[in-house]
Amino acid sequence: MCQEKLVEEAVDALLDKGIHVIEGKEGRFCETLLGKRVDYSRRSVIVVGPSLSLHRCGLPREIAIELFQTFLIRGLIRQHFASNIGVAKSKIREKELVVWEIHFRKLCKGIPYC
Repeated sequence: MCQEKLVEEAVDALLDKGIHVIEGKEGRFCETLLGKRVDYSRRSVIVVGPSLSLHRCGLPREIAIELFQTFLIRGLIRQHFASNIGVAKSKIREKELVVWEIHFRKLCKGIPYC
């Protein structure tokens, strides 16, 4: 009877410890299975742009590349400038000329008001 009680307590302790690992904001479930938190919010000032036509806005390159990163990655891979997602992300992160000059300008042609 005493051994059963010890086994039961050991199992309870193990389960309690396991629950602490997976619950909460920093738990294993939130960290890995639900994905990463991404903050796309930026601060900017709205001003008149003499070179912009009506219903258009200008974005800094860094913000535009961050917003359209998935499309850029796809374009780099499809046109064989990158062999995989990791290589494409590193080209974007290193601000290689091919990313902005070729792919981002082509991407903007297909997006209204870009």
